[in-house]
Amino acid sequence: MTPDGRDGPGEGVSGADGSGTDGPGTADGPGTYDTAKAEELLARAAGGASDEELLARAARDPASFEPLVRRHSTALHGYFARRAPHAADDLLAEAWLQAFTARRGFDADRGPARAWQFGVARNVLSAHWRRTERQRPGGRSEGVPFRDDPWEAVDERLDAAAVAPRLRELLGGLPPEERELLLLVAWEQLTPGEAAAVVGIPAGTARSRLHRARHRLRAEAPLNLTGDLA
Repeated sequence: MTPDGRDGPGEGVSGADGSGTDGPGTADGPGTYDTAKAEELLARAAGGASDEELLARAARDPASFEPLVRRHSTALHGYFARRAPHAADDLLAEAWLQAFTARRGFDADRGPARAWQFGVARNVLSAHWRRTERQRPGGRSEGVPFRDDPWEAVDERLDAAAVAPRLRELLGGLPPEERELLLLVAWEQLTPGEAAAVVGIPAGTARSRLHRARHRLRAEAPLNLTGDLA
């Protein structure tokens, strides 16, 4: 419930379609439903408004934020479930709360709404990993930076999916930023430009790093992993 008495983002909605159930494909990869049709139905329910238009409206009318929750909860839950599976539900709720609070700060000139939403999710995930570091036995050694790269959890997911060990090894050997860009494009189906906005680097730099990472994978492990990694 927001201060003005309206429902906050996603209240009473646990699934992306508002059915009260988790959306499909949230943990291991894209769902098998007709994404285009689902998006069309959701757009129609929101009066055909784009994400950017809804965010602009939500700055004045909090109720306009609700269609964004319905449209993108499945994708954002999948993002968290592939990186922090045991905390995905809580992280999704935190991401929507932060996005709702920060909705007036969205600037369409800096990138599309979808990239902005994943950027909020990325910050929430980073904060989660920092909390996890603090709670580890013995805490954090003085002078040792916090670990905010979720590769350890991602690697466990790949192992559970019986991904070829060589591909897992290659992905683990990529610089964290290259690996993150690659997984945003392959798993989350973001465009290179959207992935660049999420990570906070120029689009040209992102494309160059994606090209380098894909070239290495093609040369040494020509396999696919829930998307076009190679």
